[in-house]
Amino acid sequence: MKKLFFISIIFLALFACKSEKKENNEIVKSDTISVPEMTVAEFYEKAPDYRDKEVIVVGIVDHVCKHGGKKLLLVQDSIQEGVHVTSDERFDENLTGSEVKVQGIVRAKVIDEAYCQKLEEENQSDDHEKSNVEEVVKFYRDSMQKAGVDSLVFYSLEFVKFPNQK
Repeated sequence: MKKLFFISIIFLALFACKSEKKENNEIVKSDTISVPEMTVAEFYEKAPDYRDKEVIVVGIVDHVCKHGGKKLLLVQDSIQEGVHVTSDERFDENLTGSEVKVQGIVRAKVIDEAYCQKLEEENQSDDHEKSNVEEVVKFYRDSMQKAGVDSLVFYSLEFVKFPNQK
């Protein structure tokens, strides 16, 4: 009788951890972890709240980077910005044009005066790179000044998996 009770408890625990999706596409349960699902447009609204946490972003693959294939851009018709997704592995170029769900970790790159100075110092010796770095640093500084902020934050997604694929 104790064995039957023990087996029943294990079965219930395993059954309770299966994938589940809410009707309003707000939460997807993957095993025992709830992962919020959002569109590309919602990503830019919600990214600060999910920094260093997993989310699922739904969008259309605009392109897979030709230089290594480890980056892709997710877009949505209603907005101009896309979500950059990076991976340690190559993405299949055939994804271009497909609507996909990408599960990943929200990463933030903070650009501030210290970052700009570091870029300038690191590139003092290379004249070819120096001119490009100067343009980039000028863009960052002008953007911060125009926005009246001390830093800029760029959000991206570090690829974990395509949740609808096993």
